[in-house]
Amino acid sequence: MALETLLLAVGPNDANRVEELADTVIDIAGPAGADVVIAHVFTDEEYENVVEQLEFAAVAEADPDEVADRHTTVRELRDLLTAAEISTSVQGAVGDHGDEIVDLAKSVHADLVVVGGRKRSPTGKAVFGSVAQEVMLSSPCPVTFVRGDE
Repeated sequence: MALETLLLAVGPNDANRVEELADTVIDIAGPAGADVVIAHVFTDEEYENVVEQLEFAAVAEADPDEVADRHTTVRELRDLLTAAEISTSVQGAVGDHGDEIVDLAKSVHADLVVVGGRKRSPTGKAVFGSVAQEVMLSSPCPVTFVRGDE
């Protein structure tokens, strides 16, 4: 199966791993000629805060795709991928991070999902949950995990 679409899931804690995420995606998508969908999922509270920071008139008037596209981490990733001549698009969603990433992977017919995260102990995962773990268990396609140094 050829890699046509890669979903790069970006969250609120990925600002410090932009280069690692971009390098991984460039190494995978570049040789395959795959399109990359950069997806940013916001919780309701995160979305309201970002919409306010970006000075939209109201939350109801903001489009999740546009909000995601204007997010600093997404712009940095898009710039790095575009410089590497990789085709990108941006999708935003509001809701549970793991569920929305899986739904986006299905809707864009992703052949691979790339997620970032940090190393956690088994107790840390049980107590705090893990979006990356949820995506790995529920994704409709393979998932590549990029670990940060947090």
